[in-house]
Amino acid sequence: MRSTPRSPAAPPAHRFDRGPVDTGPSTGPPRRPTHLAARAARWSVRHRKLAVGGWLLGVVLAIVIGSLVGTNSLKDIDYSVGEDSRAQHLLAEHGYVDTATENVLIQRATPAVDAQTLLADPQIRATLADAATRIQASGVAIALRGPVAAAGVTADPGLVSHDLRSVLLTFDLKGTEDDHASVDPALDAVAAVRAAHPTLSVEQFGDASANKALDATLGKDFHRAELLALPLTLGILLAVFGAVIAALVPMALAMTAFVASIGLVAFASRAFPTDATATSVMLLIGLAVGVDYALFYIRREREERAAGHGPERALEIAAETSGHAVLTSGLTVAASLAGLFVTGMGAFTGVAVGTIIVVLIAVLGSLTALPALLSMLGDRVEMLRLPWRRRSATAPRARRGRRSRRVQHGDGDATTVTGPVLDPREELRQRRHAYQAHLAKPGVMGRLLRRPGITAAVTGGLLLLLTLPTLGMHTAEQGFDDIPKKLPIMKTYERLSAAFPGGQVAAHVIISTTDGSTVTTPQASQAIQTLRDRALATGKLYNPVVVSLTPDQQVARISLPIAGNGTNGESISALKTLRSTVIPSVLGSDSNLRADVTGTTAGSADFNQRLKTRTPLVIAFVMVLAFGLLLGAFRSALIALVAVGLNLLSVGASYGLLVAVFQHHWADGLLGYTSTGAVTNWLPLMLFVILFGLSMDYQVFVLSRVKEARDAGLSMRDAVMVGVRRSAGVVTSAAVIMVAVFSIFATLSQVSMKQLGVGLGAAILIDATLIRVVLMPAVLTLLGDRLWRGSGSGSDLDDDTRAELPRQHGGHPGQPEGVPGRSGDLAGERLPEGASRTVRPRPDYPTPRWALPPN
Repeated sequence: MRSTPRSPAAPPAHRFDRGPVDTGPSTGPPRRPTHLAARAARWSVRHRKLAVGGWLLGVVLAIVIGSLVGTNSLKDIDYSVGEDSRAQHLLAEHGYVDTATENVLIQRATPAVDAQTLLADPQIRATLADAATRIQASGVAIALRGPVAAAGVTADPGLVSHDLRSVLLTFDLKGTEDDHASVDPALDAVAAVRAAHPTLSVEQFGDASANKALDATLGKDFHRAELLALPLTLGILLAVFGAVIAALVPMALAMTAFVASIGLVAFASRAFPTDATATSVMLLIGLAVGVDYALFYIRREREERAAGHGPERALEIAAETSGHAVLTSGLTVAASLAGLFVTGMGAFTGVAVGTIIVVLIAVLGSLTALPALLSMLGDRVEMLRLPWRRRSATAPRARRGRRSRRVQHGDGDATTVTGPVLDPREELRQRRHAYQAHLAKPGVMGRLLRRPGITAAVTGGLLLLLTLPTLGMHTAEQGFDDIPKKLPIMKTYERLSAAFPGGQVAAHVIISTTDGSTVTTPQASQAIQTLRDRALATGKLYNPVVVSLTPDQQVARISLPIAGNGTNGESISALKTLRSTVIPSVLGSDSNLRADVTGTTAGSADFNQRLKTRTPLVIAFVMVLAFGLLLGAFRSALIALVAVGLNLLSVGASYGLLVAVFQHHWADGLLGYTSTGAVTNWLPLMLFVILFGLSMDYQVFVLSRVKEARDAGLSMRDAVMVGVRRSAGVVTSAAVIMVAVFSIFATLSQVSMKQLGVGLGAAILIDATLIRVVLMPAVLTLLGDRLWRGSGSGSDLDDDTRAELPRQHGGHPGQPEGVPGRSGDLAGERLPEGASRTVRPRPDYPTPRWALPPN
């Protein structure tokens, strides 16, 4: 007995760009995939070394050249909008140099009878004099102000606290607010004063000292997050693949994509400056999509190998299916992130550029370097399998024993079947019967889909209930409240705010003239004094009031400490009083003076107002663009509409959880923070575009598997069940990775980072469980054949790709009903007596549950 020789006309099996290896009769030439993902994969596999080498070289060049170019960072003025932006640009145009202000708080244990008694205290006076001397000697301080005059110190009576136990010494650091002298010498000087006067409390607080403490804390936080994120992701991938090499490939793709993006962002920052937040979001998104895309690709390639396809054919099917899903998903994510450009706000455009770049780089790597690398590795991608994931030695033997009753083994890799074989009609009937029996036991999902209307109503109602808290969402700039309360610098801030309310969150009124005259005229000086008096009379603005002029004396800056913490309702109320009552009462319509308000409170209010007007435009832009991309990918307006609607529901539910957790105090101890009663003002819009994009990863992948099953001839209900079941493993794995990485950010010290981590993690968890596993299958089942009219013949997949799915065979002329005409099918033809057939044995690694109809 010998194997049937290969036909001379058969194409070689090692070429990825050729058709499937079939030796039997064919019904016609197979249709070759023509979309971009398949063409890119074919080119990469034909030029494997060039594709992998070019990818690595491109990553190295991007990071090296990007480092030489340097990244252009956002400045404080770039974050401002509206009246706040107008005021800041006015100061900049007239040469005003904003400086970093520091405060030295000196407190005694008991209050004095009055301010004069407090200032007459010998210990207070000695400490003030010593602090002024040491700070001036540090060489980094200018413009010292104190409650009493001294050498180099300007007297300001407003620097005595209302509790009559505290005095304040303030100074500015040399340089500008964005580029100031080091605060370390001043901190050392204050530490020396504290040691020399142990009977009093001497502490320092300001923007520079707070940023120093915060940078040290955040540096440790992000270092810990990096140390946790990468091993955690690798551990999950090891559990998914059960092999070290297979787990390392997605990690390598994600990290090289992120590194290359950092280099490319340096070029993009010339036009769109960026900041540290953009880098953090890039790491989150880059790790998420890079790992997900590689996971989708590799799992499909492994599944096709387990189904019996050769290495090259399995890779081609993966490129045609998962590769196309990756391309569609990546473009949708990028389109969603592009919605941030609609805001016209520097805080968002920098993030948009960075994240779009990292997503597109991850897509490029998935379509080129990844298939080339998988082609190089072949089945060696399964090397270094974990011990508990290896099959026992008896498993393949037992499987061969079961098959020996109908298959006789030869000496080679192939198996020769001789003599009479089972009637193809009977074999097909048995296989279809076994498969239908298997499908008749669908588990929990099948029971849910028996009543899709009730399932959709209950699940949708639960998600709408989670969305309800969104109606009470309050957004604000976190300011100093974003800094962890446990830091010593924040303890100083709390004591300083109690002694001098609003001192650190002053409102700045910018007075300018409409005719180009100076603000030093008697009329202007009187208006400034009147504005100061009326502002203090409201009880919502406090001393010390500081007035400073630009070098050309055409603009005055009046700093008024404001009630509240700068972003809460008390501060917003004070700002409204200042803008709508105090300023109009001082500057009439006939005055040549104009006033604009800036500062933390004004910036937060104007930022929120801009978001309110631009957010609907962003949402509309993202939805329309996503709808168009999905329509082009699936050729069904109803599918695109369902996908967009489910994404909106997912985002709404995550908003509701965000409000429930961070606008109340019940989770403070659980997450290690103190609620500020507000959501970070930039977070909702950022979450929307990120979540809308990332949700497409799951939607596109699941819908593509459903469409494959539907095109193969299954009913819509069965296609939904098969598609969701077959994609459940990879979607769950991807979701676990995302949730794990995002959860790490919930452990960081900054409240804004906690909100970002909880918001993203909760949304992905909801999306991958309630929506993808329950709600979406129910909705698809309800809609039924209306989703894809005429499905079953329009797929780009050839028959080899569809063979894994149970089909309602249409047959060909001259064939009995139920007998497929595809060459290579076990039941495709009857062998004459004495003829032989070559059959490939299945591989020894596990076959996915839904990879083939049961034998």
